[in-house]
Formats: sequence, structure tokens, C-alpha cells
Amino acid sequence: MEYRETDGLVRKCVGGFYTVETLEGFYTVTARGRFRKEGVSPCAGDRVRVSVTEEGRTGALVEIYPRKNVLVRPPLANLDKLFVVCAAKDPAPVPLLIDKTVAAAELSGIDPVVVFTKADLSDGTLEELMKGYQLAGLSCRLVSPVTGEGIGQVREMLTGCVSAFTGNSGVGKSTLLNALFPELSLKTGEVSRKLGRGRHTTREVELYKIDGSSYVADTPGFSTFELQRYRLTDKEKLIEGFREMAPLAAGCQFTSCSHTCEKGCAVLKGVKKGLVAKSRFESYVQMYQEIKDVKQWQQKKGNV
Repeated sequence: MEYRETDGLVRKCVGGFYTVETLEGFYTVTARGRFRKEGVSPCAGDRVRVSVTEEGRTGALVEIYPRKNVLVRPPLANLDKLFVVCAAKDPAPVPLLIDKTVAAAELSGIDPVVVFTKADLSDGTLEELMKGYQLAGLSCRLVSPVTGEGIGQVREMLTGCVSAFTGNSGVGKSTLLNALFPELSLKTGEVSRKLGRGRHTTREVELYKIDGSSYVADTPGFSTFELQRYRLTDKEKLIEGFREMAPLAAGCQFTSCSHTCEKGCAVLKGVKKGLVAKSRFESYVQMYQEIKDVKQWQQKKGNV
């Protein structure tokens, strides 16, 4: 059996098998044992080198090229944008969860976009929350797959990028993607009335090709967010996950300031002046309190 090596993009990972797109077509490969020994797991979005055979379109993944970023959950690499999807209602948006996800993207060098879906259910209470993200300089969109509001804007933002949609269960990620690209025909689920959250309909992560140079991933929904798994355990760097606060913190007169309660802190002054949304500051303080006692060895353990 004759093998040859070629480069490709990992499009899907299921049970130790990887679907890789190459210029010559698709191959289903397994990873060499050394990746497990090195503690490296291939994931969708990885640029790789594979050794393949035309017989059965199979082979082995032999090299993972350097990543510009990687997320643990969802397991994705080399993202340009992360669309943080929230619902206007059913379930109600949770600012802390949104801000944790945004901070994870910021600290990973991924451009976050906050999308509020189910705009047709909005009762007008989202306006203040959206203003906070716009004040921070973040892209923020209100969309409705039902009425079509905002769909075109989001579609334009996906052009030429490798992107992912993530967010709490039941917010309508798959429904939104189906509205953007009906040909995907992704499975959707209803929100559980008993639990108040969505049923998980996306079981694995897959990159979908939406044009010649653009890819998008639907991801499993989640209802909790573990800071340790997203490199958010360093209290000194946490402020860098809040783009509107980081410049203020850099100019703070206190070198060891936590930027949570100190009198005269530049960040607190910014909140008082309206330069930082109160909800965003409250998220930062809560996150800081969660990690302030995390030791350095625990940080390393959490950075999987």
C-alpha cells in the first residue's frame, strides 16, 4: 500500500478519527501515538500534515502545525472570531457567563462578537446590556431567525474567517446557523421548561465550509464555565480580557492594584465616569474573586 504526505485542515473530530480536508479531497485519519504521549489533542481548525493512501481514503495524522490559538471547550484551534450567542429571552442572558467567554476569547487572541438572538422575543430590557458591550468597543448584534433581523450583518462578519458559535444551551446557535446557511440543516432542540435550559443537540465540533475561504463551527452548548480551563486563572492578566478596562489599569497609580475596590483606582474612576459599563465591571470583580487565591501550580494544571 503506497502512502504519501500532504497538508490539510481538520474539519471534524469524532472518537479518535479526524476528517481532514486537503487539496486532493477528504481523508479519515487517526493520530500517531506520540501526540497522546505529548499531551496534545488534535482538534477542528488544526492545520496538519497527514500520511494518506488513496485506498479507502485513510491514513495517519503525523504533524500539527503551530497554532495561533486554541480553546478547550469548544475544542477548536486557529479561530479568527468567536460569536458569543445569547438569547434575548428563554433563556435570559447571563452577563457573567457572556463576559467570561468574551474574556477567554480576548486572552486567546480571538475577536469576540456578542450576538443576542431571538430578537422577536425582546421586551426592550436588552438595550442597557448591549450599550455596555458597545461601550467596550465590542461588536454586538441583535438578530432574529424568525424575522430575519440582523442575519445579513452576521453573515457578512463571517466572510473570510474561521469562526465558531458558542454560548449557553438553548440560546439558538444551531437555529441561527440554519438561518444564515439553510444548506447546513443542523439539528435544533427546544428549551427544557423544567430545567430552564436547552437540550444539547450538538454532540461534536465540526467546521462547516461556507465559501472558498470561510469556515464556521457549531459547538455543544454549556451551562457552566470553568475558569481554570480557559487560562483565566492569572489574576494579574485577567484585566487584559476586558479591553475597555486594560488601558485604564495600565495607567493606574497603584502597581499592585486589583482594580476591584481600591480608593483612587483608575478603573474604578472609569466606571464612575461612565467609561466602563457597571455590568462589565461587576463581572470582572466576580471573576477576580473566584481566582484571587489560585496558586501558580494550580494555574499550570488548569491550562489544559
